[in-house]
Amino acid sequence: MSILVTGARGAVARGLASLLSASGIPHRLGSREPEVPGTVRCDLSDPATFPDALAGARSVFLYAEAAGIGAFVKEAATAGVEHVVLLSSSSVLAPDAADSPLAAAHLTVEEALLASPLHTTVLRPGAFASNALGWAWSLKAGRPVHLPYPQAHTDPVHEADLAEAAFAVLTEPALAGRSYTLTGPESLSFAAQLSILARVLGRPVPFEAVTPMQWRAEVDGRIPGPYADALLEYWAATDGIPTEPTDAVEQLTGHAARTFATWAEDHAAAFHTDQA
Repeated sequence: MSILVTGARGAVARGLASLLSASGIPHRLGSREPEVPGTVRCDLSDPATFPDALAGARSVFLYAEAAGIGAFVKEAATAGVEHVVLLSSSSVLAPDAADSPLAAAHLTVEEALLASPLHTTVLRPGAFASNALGWAWSLKAGRPVHLPYPQAHTDPVHEADLAEAAFAVLTEPALAGRSYTLTGPESLSFAAQLSILARVLGRPVPFEAVTPMQWRAEVDGRIPGPYADALLEYWAATDGIPTEPTDAVEQLTGHAARTFATWAEDHAAAFHTDQA
């Protein structure tokens, strides 16, 4: 069994590669910009990179990139790929997913794979706990985190749990061929996440409520306008409304999903100033 792991610079792919290496399972890393020796160039928006990347692969861990998915499906089938595990998003479950900037690309990739002859497993994470890294710059600068909806809820999932889930469905045939919605163990507001982060760091982590338009102006140039608007709409819809966590992580990995506090402990260094 040889596995192509795309998106090699991503945290989930790196975690998956470590698990495959520890188990002695042959695999190849693919990346748009290969940095690690032995990584093959695999730009998911450039079909010219697909043949070399897929050569000899029987399974693929795939990041969702809609631009080249038709060509990828054809090349994967030609190369003899038998199983694709897609890292999608739970946003595809929304009624308006096809019209949402946050969901449309993931939905397009899901539909292309599920309509193909490739045996497909879909992993649909909710909110990544690592989204909290977006607060690091403010905290290092000694500034409060600006939140348009401090009480908006998410279900932050640790990237290590996603890597373990991907490993499970790639190596246990009985788990393959299904769709899984993966979340953390609890629904937390942004304010609650910052409180947990403060406890882990041992120092105050202040935040300031700002208007949606203020936040949108602050992220202009960093987050494309349609994505910023979609995020604001999502946060408004979950303002003060808890999400419903799933047990899919435990189902696939055999252990409860890691808490946000565990994620914060694992990533505390990212929030420390140079003087800390």
